[in-house]
Amino acid sequence: MAVYRPTYTDPKTGKRKQSAVWWYNFMFAGKRIQESSKSRKKTVAKDAEKNRRAELEKGFNAIEDNRAARIQTISDMADEYLETYKLRNPRSATFAEFAFGHIKRHIGGLMRVDVSAEAVESYQNARLKEKAAPKSINEETGFLFRVLGEQGDVIRAKMRRERKLKLKVRGQVAKAYSPDERTALIEASRKRRLPCMHTALMLGFHAGLRDSEILGLQWDRVDLKRLVLTVGDSKTEAGEGRTVPINDDLLTALNEHVQWYEEKFKARRPEWFVFPFGKPQPTDPTRPMTTLKTAWKNVKKDAAVTGRFHDTRHTFITDLAESGEAGDETIRDLAGHVSKQMLKHYSHIRMDAKRRAVEALSKQKSSKVVTISEGVAKESAKVAGF
Repeated sequence: MAVYRPTYTDPKTGKRKQSAVWWYNFMFAGKRIQESSKSRKKTVAKDAEKNRRAELEKGFNAIEDNRAARIQTISDMADEYLETYKLRNPRSATFAEFAFGHIKRHIGGLMRVDVSAEAVESYQNARLKEKAAPKSINEETGFLFRVLGEQGDVIRAKMRRERKLKLKVRGQVAKAYSPDERTALIEASRKRRLPCMHTALMLGFHAGLRDSEILGLQWDRVDLKRLVLTVGDSKTEAGEGRTVPINDDLLTALNEHVQWYEEKFKARRPEWFVFPFGKPQPTDPTRPMTTLKTAWKNVKKDAAVTGRFHDTRHTFITDLAESGEAGDETIRDLAGHVSKQMLKHYSHIRMDAKRRAVEALSKQKSSKVVTISEGVAKESAKVAGF
């Protein structure tokens, strides 16, 4: 290793001169490294040479000084991650923002180096105290692990070994609304100030659309002449682009929605959303409404009915299964399912239908007994007559 001041030819005088700036020169991995220290001080040049060699050695051996990364806060890391995530996953960006909001609120000030399995467990407990759903907490910690990268993989493995990784998720009990419950919900939705909740309910009960599919529906996918609606972005690949016929009840609701919509916005463009953005009044048809939760909660309360909005979809599929008019393939095509297991999951045949089926067996049996008895009696009469 050596530092030196190179000589050069002065273009004005033609004489050789020595540079005022020090350079360093050394061999590394069979290659000559010859660079300027950009300093006029020999001691600085020696330090620059030493640092440059150390930098090359770390890079050659895949060793990085990540002290800056280790002291970065979770909040800063989350912001950086979210920026890229939005570009790559625009459909789930809203949920990611929601999840990171809770992460930043609880542990955003922690430095990366301070995040451990114990810190993650403390976060889980804090969210449980806030009555957050275990499923949501599991998804939030999943985002946290991805932000942490390899460190997150290590923490995840440790918590998995200790059986602390995922909180137990309570299974959702799906239901199909009874005719009385459905009538009560529809009537309650009609009394709302805006027609949006009523239209959304009818899309659930009569087209089997998920709430996300309803909120993302645009007018160019609702053909009121051909009486067909086309689903856009969906939870599953089988659900995207599926077509559902519009029946009379749904058509009535959509026509009423159209009348309100055109009075409100003075137009109805194909690219505009059927359920426009805005609170408490819709104001921007170029953006979709973000949620139905509040309106749905109020409708359930008014109707004195319990259940999830997603159960309108269960009801739609159950009604199809009970109708006898739709086979499994037709139901899967209308609902967007891809397997018999999923069809079985959604087809919750009501107890009344089961009871009718069982009672029908009893009636058939009684009918056969009567027929046989009558036949025996007639035969006996014939014998007696002889």
